[in-house]
Amino acid sequence: MPFLGQDWRSPGWNWIKTEDGWKRRESRAQELGAEDEHAAGPSAILNSEDEEIFDNEEHGCASKKRKKDHGRNDTNAQCFYREKWIYVHKESTKERHGYCTLGEAFTRLDFLSAVQDVRRFSYVVRLLQLIAKSQLTSLSGVAQKNYFNILDKIVQKVLSDQQNPRLIKDLLQDLSSTLCILTRGVGKFMLVGNINVWVCRLETVLMWQQQLQGLEMTQQVNHGLTLSDLPLHMLNNILYRFSDGWDIITLGQVTPTLHTLSEDRQLWKRLCQYHFAEKQFCRHLVLSESGHVDWKLMYFVLRKHYPAREQYGDTLHFCRHCSILFWKDSGHPCTAADSDRCLTPVSPQHFIDLFKF
Repeated sequence: MPFLGQDWRSPGWNWIKTEDGWKRRESRAQELGAEDEHAAGPSAILNSEDEEIFDNEEHGCASKKRKKDHGRNDTNAQCFYREKWIYVHKESTKERHGYCTLGEAFTRLDFLSAVQDVRRFSYVVRLLQLIAKSQLTSLSGVAQKNYFNILDKIVQKVLSDQQNPRLIKDLLQDLSSTLCILTRGVGKFMLVGNINVWVCRLETVLMWQQQLQGLEMTQQVNHGLTLSDLPLHMLNNILYRFSDGWDIITLGQVTPTLHTLSEDRQLWKRLCQYHFAEKQFCRHLVLSESGHVDWKLMYFVLRKHYPAREQYGDTLHFCRHCSILFWKDSGHPCTAADSDRCLTPVSPQHFIDLFKF
């Protein structure tokens, strides 16, 4: 492990370069007096780095130690970057040394602002969920700190605006399962940081789960046009816009009319056809008592066996020509003649696969 403190070979003295050679500095007070007396003479060659060395050693070391302890103990310290794009390099070249890791990409890209964007919210939550399942231990210490800070922002946002609580509950469930495995199997996993830090993170996640379980939706009083005032064909069109079966069921619990529309067989058939292939239908065919296909039940059966088709309002993009990962709204400095043909939307799973070596 590399030595992170001061150079152990140093005798602890401060040296200055003079015309007669290097001389050991006795005290800061004497040096200041000598500077006042010989301000006109070129007795010493000083620069900005020398001025930093001339600081009181005792106070300097104490200050460094306090800053280091504060940085280690302050788990809420934020190290967010707000870069609009990053260069993804997987090997060293003459121009660049090293490579870009998953933790570096997660730390440098602006995910904090993406949480506040309704188009990117589900994308970031899904990415955090995939990292919690398989890549949490591969993150660096700074990346892990940013991970939990971003997760804290997401939880507080859900508690305040009361939107998308189901997505966060699924994320916290997977994260708590992973943290339980890591804390119980001490010695079997390479953990970055002290085991007590991971135990505190698990306790924080359990606290977030309790807060979300006790979340009560406040009834909004609106004297204008409501959802119930819309005609049936408009309500039906709204239901057909959903890509998640749980959202259809939740909306169906609002009014009896919406409940009737949410039980439409054609609605669930379209949903199954959107997410799954016909070969998958044949392997898990579910029939009702009347002999017809129960599309609603079959949708949830297929969800257990196959991944559903993911849909996001906005995603990260990868330029194959420049090897740059960026949010499409911010753009990137592309040198290709037709830059749009070089762009590839990056799903959360693709984001993780980009940094597998």
